[in-house]
Amino acid sequence: MLIRLLLLLRLAFLAALAASAALSGATPLVLSQAMSVNSSAAHFPEGAAAQAVRLPDDWTQSRPRYDGGAWYRVGFDLPSGAPSNEPMALYLARVCGALDVELNGQRIHSDARNAAPATRNCQQPRWVSLPSPLLKAQGNVLDLRMQASALQRVASRHRVGALSQLHIGRDSELAGEHASRLFRTVSGVQIVGASVLLVGCLVLLLYAFHRRETPLLHFGGLLVGWAVVSALAWWPDLPLDSKLVEVLVCSGFAVVAAFAVQFLLSHAGLRSRPISIGLALQLPLVPASLWWADPNRIFAIASAWHALFALEVFATMGLALVITWRRQRDDFVSTLLIVAGTAGVLLFELATQVQLLPAQRVPVLQYAMPLVFFAVGARLVRQFARTLRAAEESRASLENRVKEITADIERNFTQLSELRVEQVTEKERKRIAADLHDDLGAKLLTIVHTSESERISTLAREALEEMRLSVRGLTGKPVRLADALADWRAETVSRLGQANIEADWRGPTEEIEHLLPARAYVQTTRILREAVSNIIKHSGASHCKVRSSVGERDFGMLVQDNGKGIPMELDGKLDRGHGMSSMKHRAKQLQGQCLVESGPGYGTVIRLTLPL
Repeated sequence: MLIRLLLLLRLAFLAALAASAALSGATPLVLSQAMSVNSSAAHFPEGAAAQAVRLPDDWTQSRPRYDGGAWYRVGFDLPSGAPSNEPMALYLARVCGALDVELNGQRIHSDARNAAPATRNCQQPRWVSLPSPLLKAQGNVLDLRMQASALQRVASRHRVGALSQLHIGRDSELAGEHASRLFRTVSGVQIVGASVLLVGCLVLLLYAFHRRETPLLHFGGLLVGWAVVSALAWWPDLPLDSKLVEVLVCSGFAVVAAFAVQFLLSHAGLRSRPISIGLALQLPLVPASLWWADPNRIFAIASAWHALFALEVFATMGLALVITWRRQRDDFVSTLLIVAGTAGVLLFELATQVQLLPAQRVPVLQYAMPLVFFAVGARLVRQFARTLRAAEESRASLENRVKEITADIERNFTQLSELRVEQVTEKERKRIAADLHDDLGAKLLTIVHTSESERISTLAREALEEMRLSVRGLTGKPVRLADALADWRAETVSRLGQANIEADWRGPTEEIEHLLPARAYVQTTRILREAVSNIIKHSGASHCKVRSSVGERDFGMLVQDNGKGIPMELDGKLDRGHGMSSMKHRAKQLQGQCLVESGPGYGTVIRLTLPL
């Protein structure tokens, strides 16, 4: 039910629109025929011979090489059914020249500042209100005078004198078409030009922070130059002489072409001093050749310059394609598309200038080239972002490398410092060892041989042995483990034998190639001496078993007696006597361990394990 109601409402609305259109009157009049007279007189020359022309009227076809004023006369009747109180207007899609309008002999519009031909406002659609008091139901006469220039006196075919068809109707009927045309030919071009100018300024600002990126300078100059040249085309009522406008427009294209060539070269990584000099000399030659030339040869000279600009850009684009193919094949497709688009737009414009293609209702060049510029800008931004990312990665890699090198330097410095300390320590050890051996050793040896007391002689001999052991540790020379075991066995068996204790020493039977550091030799010797001394002094043993073994990474020694063991009152306090604490401490200094196992009546077992 609801759907049916909505359908009925929609049909009623469409019927109301149709009825309103039927009551409102006829569609606007489109006048495509006029009588024309070449004259710059203040009013339409009544006695002059007029000729019929079709509208739109292109002066290159109807009056070639004519420069000056021309009158157009058309007659019309008001559309039947048009309300008398509705404002009427005249709409002209294109008028290339200064325009005066008279309705039934009365001047109703004028934008001619002087009698000289003008080529201003060619892109501006005209809107002229028709005063109701001057209008008649039938037999209205509309006269239009246009001051324009011949093709030979302008730099572009787009600024040759031309008049479009005349549209007469109510304001409300023509407002939409006028607004649409105004946007396509003026407002849209203004928006695009302002966007190009803004992007160009941003690119130049970016170049100010990255002076090494020369392509940014040339691309920014290209965008700004194009925006200025585009402004000369749409700027309404530009207060400049017509010839000066033509010179400025052509000179602007010279600047744009120079920046385009330099951008393509710098983007491809090329630098050519002759090309730069040639482009610099070209900039003043263009305005000079146009300003001092015969006014009837401006179009020929400007066309030659435009062809040269196009040839320069085409040649540089071809060179850029070749270089991109050789150096950066990943970017070749995008570069080819951009080059093809640019070439297509330029060729289309050249074809329009030489009339191979008809004039377009929309300024194609003003819209297409900014699209190409934005595509190039997007590609530059992508490449710039990729370059920044690569630079960041390189910077991060460099920072990591610097950290690694710094760590290596610090580590090497620490090692050198430790080596220096070790060298100094070793030197001092050798000095102390030499002093002990030469001074203290000589005095102890003298006491051994000259003392009359046997006890003093024995103590001196023991002190001499301890001194020699200390000297051997200070000198730092490693000892073969086989030699050390032999020394330990000889000393241990001798000391136990003197104490009437039977010694049972067994060691590895295979050949031993290991070396024992001097410090490990000294500390092991003292541990073994302390263990033997405890057996002799405290154990009351009659038998002592010593076993030595050598592994891949350590060697061990076991000393076991059959004595009375450690008394009960010392249970749990082994580190407080019998040199046990010093033995364990020495083993710990060597990254090893010394274990003591004992019980009353079971003897004592000492297990020593040291790393090799």
